[in-house]
Amino acid sequence: MSRATMEDVARLAGVSRALVSIVYRDAPGASDATRARVLAAGKELGYRPDHRARLLGRTRTRLLGVTFDVRAPFHGDLVEALYSAAEAAGYDLALSAVAPSRAEPRAVQSLLDYRCEALILLGPQLSPSALSALAESQPVISIGRNVRAAGVDVVRTDDVAGSRLAVEHLLSLGHTSILHIDGGKTPGATERRTGYRKAIRHAGFEAHVQPGGRTEADGADAAKTFLNEPPPVTAVTLFNDRAAMGFLDTIRQSPLEIPADLSVVGYDNTAIAASSHLNLTTVAQNTTALATQTITTAHARLTGTPPTSPVVIPPTLVPRCTTAPPR
Repeated sequence: MSRATMEDVARLAGVSRALVSIVYRDAPGASDATRARVLAAGKELGYRPDHRARLLGRTRTRLLGVTFDVRAPFHGDLVEALYSAAEAAGYDLALSAVAPSRAEPRAVQSLLDYRCEALILLGPQLSPSALSALAESQPVISIGRNVRAAGVDVVRTDDVAGSRLAVEHLLSLGHTSILHIDGGKTPGATERRTGYRKAIRHAGFEAHVQPGGRTEADGADAAKTFLNEPPPVTAVTLFNDRAAMGFLDTIRQSPLEIPADLSVVGYDNTAIAASSHLNLTTVAQNTTALATQTITTAHARLTGTPPTSPVVIPPTLVPRCTTAPPR
C-alpha cells in the first residue's frame, strides 16, 4: 500500500493542497471546522507529514527539544553530554523539565511551542501510542527506554549486560548469594532485573529479587525491609545510584547487626557515586556515546536519511569501595 500524500488528504477533505499545508504547519488561514476536517481526513488515510519537506519549506530553527526529570541526577549528566554533541553538529537545545508539579505531556508541549525540529525524551513515561502520535509531526528519540512505538527511534544502554557485569563482578569476589533490589516500573528496570536473573542462574545460584524503586527514599525503604527480615545474602545490586545511596545510608545508621562485609553495587555512575561519602561500585552508562548517537539519529531523520535504530551502547563496571570479598 502506497503512503498517503498531501494531495490525498486534500481530495478526501474537499480542500486545496495549500490549505492542507496550512493546517499541518499550524499556520493561520484555516477555520477551526476546516482544520478538524483536514486532520480527520489525514488520520483516516494514515497521512504522516514529510519532516524533510516541512523543514525545507520554512526557516530552520536547528533547535532540538529535550525533556528530562529534575529528580534524576543521571539526566543531568546526559544533558551536559547532549549539549556538547549538539553544538558539534550545529544544533542547539531547548530544555523542558519533568517534575512532580509538571507532568511529561506539559513538558513536551512546551518544546512543541518552541518549534523544536526534533524531540529527545530522556526515559519517557508516555505510552507507545502517545509517542507514536508525537512522531507523526517531528522526529522523536527515546533515550534509555526500550520502547516499541511506530516512528520512534531508540538510543539506550544495554541494561541486561550492565546487570550481568555487576553480578559477574560480585561472583569474581566470591559472593554466591546476591540480592537484586529492582526499579519497579522505571524505564530500564525490566532489563536490569532480567540481566541479574540470567547472570545469577547461569552461574548456578538462586535469584533473589526485592521490590524497590529509583529514589533515595525507595532505597531507604528497601533497606528497612532488608533489615526487618535479613535475607541470607552477602551482596546487593540496586536499580541505580540514588537507590543505592538511600539503601547504604539506612543500613549504616541501623543499630541492628548486619554483615560487615555486605557488598553493594549501584548503576549509572553519577557524580554522587564517586563522592568520598559513598565511593560506590557502580555500572557506568556511556553518556558521551549516548548523546552522540542521539544527535546523529536526530540529524539523520531531519535530513531524510534513515537512521540505525535502536542504537544499543555497552556499559562498563566501575569498581570502588562498596564491594569486597565476603569474610
